[in-house]
Amino acid sequence: MTLADVTALMLTHLDADHFYHGWVRFLAKRAAHGSPLRLHIHRRHRNAAWRGGLTAREVSLFEEQIDLPCDARAEPVLLAHDDLGSVGFVIEHAGHRLGFATDLGAVPRTMLKRFVNLHALALESNYDRQMQEQSGRPVFLKRRIMGGMGHLSNEQAIEAVREIERRSRLSHIALLHLSEECNCPRHVTRLWHREMPHAIKRLTITNQREPTPLLQVLRPGLQVEVKQQFLFQTAC
Repeated sequence: MTLADVTALMLTHLDADHFYHGWVRFLAKRAAHGSPLRLHIHRRHRNAAWRGGLTAREVSLFEEQIDLPCDARAEPVLLAHDDLGSVGFVIEHAGHRLGFATDLGAVPRTMLKRFVNLHALALESNYDRQMQEQSGRPVFLKRRIMGGMGHLSNEQAIEAVREIERRSRLSHIALLHLSEECNCPRHVTRLWHREMPHAIKRLTITNQREPTPLLQVLRPGLQVEVKQQFLFQTAC
């Protein structure tokens, strides 16, 4: 699969580290060459989309189910993140179900009720709490990140995975959105070895600098590629 094969994108939200304004020109170029790329954006983000230069030519607004190519569908799950929130998804195709959620300040019960019978899970694991507290970041930023409308810590992610796993058959668990300034894959790996050693072989820790290899669920019929999108990073 190449970028030319992609015909639709679902956006969780329109923060700069998830939607780059330069993509507007790319979308126009694709459309001019007869291969338009459709963006599916929740209605709660439409004003941000128009301010960012997007138009109805590129955008499909949704509130409920999204019908995708190849008989796939996605059901949105609203999440708390900053003022406008973000959107998680349960994506279903050929009997396979993927749960995807990033940029959520806390794990709502509504998400846990929807993230059931999954075959793969992609979930934010943004920061190590001690590294966050000891970082040189300003106090307001630490409060934003850890205050329930920012991001998930490693411990919060594990707690969510534990509950989701009890009602699912997860062949892959991909951790998203790791902060290089306030997190480190080594810390995450040690935590999982201690707290969920049985899941280590199914764990993928993503890196925003390198595309994640294609992950295939145990049952044939669905392949899922998960890429890290968090751009506000320095070295571990």
